[in-house]
Amino acid sequence: MIAPIASAIEPISGVRPHRTVLDVRRGRASPAPMFSSRSAFDLSPNAVSLALARARASSRPYVDLTESNPTRAGVAYDGVAIGAALAAPDNLRYEPAPFGLPAAREAVCVELGAHGPPVDPSRLLLTASTSEGYSYAFKLLADPGDEVLVPAPSYPLFEHLARLESVRAVPYRLAYDGAWHVDLASVRAAVTPRARAIVVVSPNNPTGSYLKRHELESLASLGLPIVGDEVFARYPLRDDDARAGSVLEAAGAPLVLALGGLSKLAALPQMKLAWMAVAGDDACVGPALARLEVIADAFLSVGTPVQHAAAALLASAAPVRRAVLDRARSNLQAARRAVDASPVSLLDVEGGWYATLKLPRTQSEEAWAIELLERDGVYVHPGHFFDFEDEAYVVVSLLTPEGAFRDGLARIVARVAQDA
Repeated sequence: MIAPIASAIEPISGVRPHRTVLDVRRGRASPAPMFSSRSAFDLSPNAVSLALARARASSRPYVDLTESNPTRAGVAYDGVAIGAALAAPDNLRYEPAPFGLPAAREAVCVELGAHGPPVDPSRLLLTASTSEGYSYAFKLLADPGDEVLVPAPSYPLFEHLARLESVRAVPYRLAYDGAWHVDLASVRAAVTPRARAIVVVSPNNPTGSYLKRHELESLASLGLPIVGDEVFARYPLRDDDARAGSVLEAAGAPLVLALGGLSKLAALPQMKLAWMAVAGDDACVGPALARLEVIADAFLSVGTPVQHAAAALLASAAPVRRAVLDRARSNLQAARRAVDASPVSLLDVEGGWYATLKLPRTQSEEAWAIELLERDGVYVHPGHFFDFEDEAYVVVSLLTPEGAFRDGLARIVARVAQDA
């Protein structure tokens, strides 16, 4: 995951560029806006990013505990099999298919059905990424000014993805009392006449919390479409019979859109293949698919080679996924040992690639992150990147190679023990 973008509320540099147009009534040129307000992101770097830039410029070595790119994390791939899968002769022939090539969709449905509810290929469409899946979902469900409910803390791109569709992201709480759970009262309070969908992420990034069956049932009862991000679903760090297997199991929701992709399922973010499975009432599913076909046909974004390779890539994913899961579990155990009897707390995590540490509130989490980087050579994400509602949290990646992870955790614990 890239470092989260800075706040997207104010125009870049506080200035809105203009272009010159002719004012016919007055016979002279007058300024008019050149760029849209929805693209006016504040790109000024935050304090942690500036500290990271200084560390890189100084060439001082540091331990990166934020690495979430499996292709840079020392994960072993079967390069021969992947290369062969991408060398199909059919790649030279273009077949524009809005929902994706039938064979690729069938391969995805076989994979999904082997570990969850069966999915009909006619109810699944391919996208280039889950971010594009969100874009399609927001285009389908919301008009400009409408609202989508998103969890907090969670993935830091929701606000930006919604804004680019002229939609407002409204947060609801994930609460922590020794374990994470959806604050259902906050969800109900967030539902307004302009609410058009509820986004759930299971397991959530970065809390690692899975949606529970009773939570899914309660969300479905609100009568709004559910957009479920399940990219980390196949990385459980422990078993739990109470968790929902998939949002596709939601009974009572008028429409359900379940998102996934090769980026996490096969640890292949560079292949740019994701999907959206559609479920719900037939009266809603049919019109949704018809509209999604028009949306997808306008972009035709998924490459032909990865579609022809989809079945082989999915078939070869298990060893890589197992290696990633083994590393995540090993690092989680190492984190538990490292923080034991220290001022650092490890929050409960059920799945995914991330863990959250709670540090003493003797200073802000941003100050902690900068101090750890500049004094101890350890790079972490402060919790506010993910919209944690209070202080002081830092987020680390369980995908980090084991040796570096243990070294980094030891430095964090030592620094906190010294400063606390």
